[in-house]
Amino acid sequence: MLSDRLVQQMQFVLEIDKLKQVLRQTLLANGSRRENSAEHSWHIALMAIVLAEYAPAPVDLLHVIKLLLLHDLVEIDAGDTFCYDEHGNQSKADRETRAADRLFRLLPPDQAIEFRALWDEFEAQETPAAQFAAALDRLQPILNNQQTGGHTWQLHNVTSDRVLQRMAPIQAGAPELWSVVQQVIDDCIVAGYLKEPMTEETGIGNLDASVP
Repeated sequence: MLSDRLVQQMQFVLEIDKLKQVLRQTLLANGSRRENSAEHSWHIALMAIVLAEYAPAPVDLLHVIKLLLLHDLVEIDAGDTFCYDEHGNQSKADRETRAADRLFRLLPPDQAIEFRALWDEFEAQETPAAQFAAALDRLQPILNNQQTGGHTWQLHNVTSDRVLQRMAPIQAGAPELWSVVQQVIDDCIVAGYLKEPMTEETGIGNLDASVP
């Protein structure tokens, strides 16, 4: 006879399998298809292991990995909201909070409290661990976009200034990795993968991809 605790844990384990069905806008690096949110979570968790030395303050690596693996689970209910979708982002917080309420309640009370606290920590972006986790979460898609010829940017007419704005948390969460962002954006502009914003005065792009 299974304990109530184990039954709850098995229910949660089966429920989170649904994250594999949530498609993101980002393609796999080989361009063959869109990645799903579970693949994204796995990727950034491994990035944390590889790039842990670039955290600006000492962090508990296991804690960072937990943040990265848990923060997108809410997309099971809320879906993946494209980061440049202004309309969708207006309701994102409410949809994801309701999802967190439902999903983490599937767990035994002690784990429900722990996992919800981790999710809240990532969302608040106030601790070094959460800021480092967020930096990796932002870095992964820009790397994939470079490998796929700027597919997502071109599909949605995203310009370099918007990408820079989206990448801004990396400056606080992993400042040593900011040079990677700058290099990728510069290279993508030169390669024609990423357009620059049009200036009102001249109607041509601004070639400076740096952040003031």
